[in-house]
Amino acid sequence: MTTATARGPLTKGDLLALPAAVDVETAARAFGIGRTTAYALVRANAFPCKVLRAGRTVRVVTADMLRVLEITPENGDGAGPCPSDAA
Repeated sequence: MTTATARGPLTKGDLLALPAAVDVETAARAFGIGRTTAYALVRANAFPCKVLRAGRTVRVVTADMLRVLEITPENGDGAGPCPSDAA
């Protein structure tokens, strides 16, 4: 089974294990949007990260998707540390 055919949200581990570019359906799962909405955003050149087109094939650049989601191997969940209240 490929990542694109699985259902449900992608976990931190799933996201960090993705190849260099993924299909639109996988990227849509990462952003928590539906397939139809994702393709509409691609057609409107409004997808939230870099999209590569090769003929009719559309791929989303994983590194850019992770950047937009603010997920790195260090923080994993996109949440940074809380700022200190100390002055």
